[in-house]
Amino acid sequence: MADLRSTFIGIKSPNPFWLASAPPTDKEYNVRRAFQAGWGGVVWKTLGSEGPPVVNVNGPRYGVIYGADRRVLGINNIELITDRPLEVNLREIKSVKRDYPDRALIISLMVPCDEDSWRDILARIEDTEADGVELNFGCPHGMAERGMGSAVGQVPEYIEMVTRWVKKHSRMPCIVKLTPNISDVRKPAEAAKRGGADAVSLINTINSITSVDLDLFAPQPTIDGKGSHGGYCGPAVKPIALNMVAEIARHPETAGLPISGIGGITTWRDAAEFMALGAGNVQVCTAAMTYGFKVVQEMITGLHDYLDSHQMELSDLIGRATPNVTDWQQLNLNYVTKAVIDQDACISCGRCYAACEDTSHQAIAMKPGRIFEVIEEECVACNLCVDVCPVEDCITMRELELGEIDKRTGLPRAGYANWTQHPNNPMAKAAE
Repeated sequence: MADLRSTFIGIKSPNPFWLASAPPTDKEYNVRRAFQAGWGGVVWKTLGSEGPPVVNVNGPRYGVIYGADRRVLGINNIELITDRPLEVNLREIKSVKRDYPDRALIISLMVPCDEDSWRDILARIEDTEADGVELNFGCPHGMAERGMGSAVGQVPEYIEMVTRWVKKHSRMPCIVKLTPNISDVRKPAEAAKRGGADAVSLINTINSITSVDLDLFAPQPTIDGKGSHGGYCGPAVKPIALNMVAEIARHPETAGLPISGIGGITTWRDAAEFMALGAGNVQVCTAAMTYGFKVVQEMITGLHDYLDSHQMELSDLIGRATPNVTDWQQLNLNYVTKAVIDQDACISCGRCYAACEDTSHQAIAMKPGRIFEVIEEECVACNLCVDVCPVEDCITMRELELGEIDKRTGLPRAGYANWTQHPNNPMAKAAE
């Protein structure tokens, strides 16, 4: 059986599944139950400076986007960092780490952007025996308005500066948590690396309003008739998170920088995809909030089975897909496929026909008896029919062999050529 034991920036855990800094990791009671359920590590909910605790709202804190079956696709939250006293959190962290020495325990931090504040809180946490710190530079609401969270994470110079302070005043491994609310995530990752970060974690939540109450005419969740933007997470953000992880993993300036992947991870497959794109481990929040702590057991079993079936170890998976992520202009423009409908599997629903006829390339014909057939002369292989078909593998894409005639263009399929070589590219012509 594959060994799921993980070592991430020197931090050991029995598996690569950590709970992200969030309500599930807000107190000792939760973290102990999470470890009992099988989580390999936790990032304790973000601590702030010593003094009067942060004040959270006392009304609804979450807004939700549902799928057609009422499955939670995304959660918007307007909750802030921990509202429990710093001393209580530190005492509980020390107690948990003493009883679970084999689990990873990371402390998330967010304090004002001055060196004294960071030096003071780092001194306070040194004796907890926690394994590392995560700098919360991603929270997009509440704290950002106070000059913290994403207000720091959107300015690479601030990221580098604060990271240097942390490395200067602490012996602990340092993970920098990045905000997705930025045009190019590679820039803050570069800044974190320059500042001496041992790793980055991403993505934090996306700035959002999930819905509007059309009776109150206010965003949800609604507090006394008003609403605010919040942080969006859950399965819906996974594609954004995967792209940002891949961008950092393949960027020459940040390649090799350890990554803790976050964003919509619900199943073992989600986790495997993040790791294949370069994440050394993963952090989970929404899945635990939706299904409970024991959801990790399915993740552990599923990843074990996948690795065993492919005769791989965990280290073989990490970064396996990164070399296959490229820019559009490097894609093979001579690669040609055509849609094929399995008539035995087809249930004659017509969704492929409607999608192709009305919004795509009119490449599917409806014959008498509701028989649907691909018109190869019109098919551009857009894959929309595959995506809308409710029957798995009923519609597939067949790759044309080299030399085979593409009925749409009348040309034989040729070997590899990309946009940089294409005759329609004015830059290619200029280079001749």
